Amino acid sequence: MKNLRRDRPLAVFDLETTGTDVKNDRIVQLAVIRIEPDGTRTTLETLVNPQCPIPPGATAVHGITDADVSNQPTFAAIAPRVEELLTDADLAGYNSIRFDQPLLEAELQRVGSTLDLQNVRHLDAMTIFHKMERRDLSAAYRFYCGKEMVNAHSALADTAATLEILDAQVGHYEDIPDTTQALHDFCNADRARFVDRERKLAWNDQGEPEFTFGKLQGKTLAVVCEDPDGRGYLEWMLKKDFSEDLKDVLRDALDGVFPIRKK
Repeated sequence: MKNLRRDRPLAVFDLETTGTDVKNDRIVQLAVIRIEPDGTRTTLETLVNPQCPIPPGATAVHGITDADVSNQPTFAAIAPRVEELLTDADLAGYNSIRFDQPLLEAELQRVGSTLDLQNVRHLDAMTIFHKMERRDLSAAYRFYCGKEMVNAHSALADTAATLEILDAQVGHYEDIPDTTQALHDFCNADRARFVDRERKLAWNDQGEPEFTFGKLQGKTLAVVCEDPDGRGYLEWMLKKDFSEDLKDVLRDALDGVFPIRKK
C-alpha cells in the first residue's frame, strides 16, 4: 500500500453468504488479508459449510452451491483462525460497515467468541466512493453530457437532462443496446425473477413464489399459507405499508389462489 498510512495491522475482509439478513444468514465463503505495518501480508480464503441450504437466489449471485460447501469446514472450525487475523487490527471492506461486519459478528457470537469488534476502526471503500463521487442527476449530466445543470430539481429541467443523459449513455457505452426494448431488458435484467415490484417474493427453481426477506425468507408462499402462524403474518403484512400488487398476491394466496409464473 503506497498511500494509506497505518499504525496498526489492517484486516481487509469479504464474505459471501446465504442471503442479506445480517442476523440470520450464514457465511459460505470468507477471505481476509491482514497487512502488518511493515507490509507483511497474511491471507485466509476458505469456503464455509453454513449447515443450512443455500437459497438459489444467493447461488445466482456468488455461484456457490450446497455441493460446493458440503465437505468444507463450518464457521466454528475456522473461527479461531478468523479471530487471530482480526485481533488487534483495524478493519476494511466494501459495504462492510453495514453488511459484512454485522453478519460476521453474528457468526462469531453463535460460536461463543468473545472478540469485540464494536469499537474497532473500520474503513469502508464503498462509503468513500459514494461520498467522493456524486451519483445524483447533476453529476450524471456533467459526466455524460459535459454540461452543468441549470435549475436542478426543477421537474422540467431534470426531465430534459435525463433525456439527454439517456441518449448520451447509449452513445458512450459500446456494451449497451440502442433500442428501447433491448434497453428495457438491460435495465430490468432480473425483474422476471420477482413476483412483485418490491421484490418481496421471488420465483424459486420450481416456479413457486418464495419470500426474500425477514423470518419468512426462503419459504414458499404455499408453505406459509399452510401454517396458522404464517397466515397470521400475512394478515399482518396486509395492514402494513407494502405495495398493493404484493397485497393482492397475499390476499389471493390466503384464499387458496397462487400466482403462476409466465413462461
